[in-house]
Amino acid sequence: MAIYALGDKVPVIHTTAFVHDDAVVIGSVTIGAESSVWPGAVLRGDGMGIVVGERTSIQDGAVIHCTRALPTVIGDDCVIGHLAHLEACVVENGSLIGTGSIVLHRAVVHSGALVGAGAVVPNDVEVPSGAMALGVPAKIRPDTVTASDIIAQAAGYVALAKFHATQTRLVG
Repeated sequence: MAIYALGDKVPVIHTTAFVHDDAVVIGSVTIGAESSVWPGAVLRGDGMGIVVGERTSIQDGAVIHCTRALPTVIGDDCVIGHLAHLEACVVENGSLIGTGSIVLHRAVVHSGALVGAGAVVPNDVEVPSGAMALGVPAKIRPDTVTASDIIAQAAGYVALAKFHATQTRLVG
């Protein structure tokens, strides 16, 4: 695994978390129980840090970063889609960040919300619980998401990570 300390900042990864060998975790990063970090994902905690809760999936190619002044905090039971970029924001429990989307400084994606594929959530925008944020810049569609569906997706990734942890092997 590509897990790096940066000065005195050392990643803290729960023993039940799955971090793929081709993911990169650097510095002040905490990853909770049963969470997964998939190939090509980069979590670079060279500022205020990154916190990933429990049972959260950070998909292939996602980039999670913080700033010197602001952490990035991702709650429990979240799905962070392929190629998503999160920087200095908060994603609360049971939320989904779609493929290729961007969530920027001081934005808050509240519990059970969804950021659609390719959407850009600009600085300081809040996505309410149960809402979808779609487009560039994101427009909010209220009361359209069921949090239980997102939590079920996150649970599926917990099972998939357990399978990968025992069955993935390099063959070439």
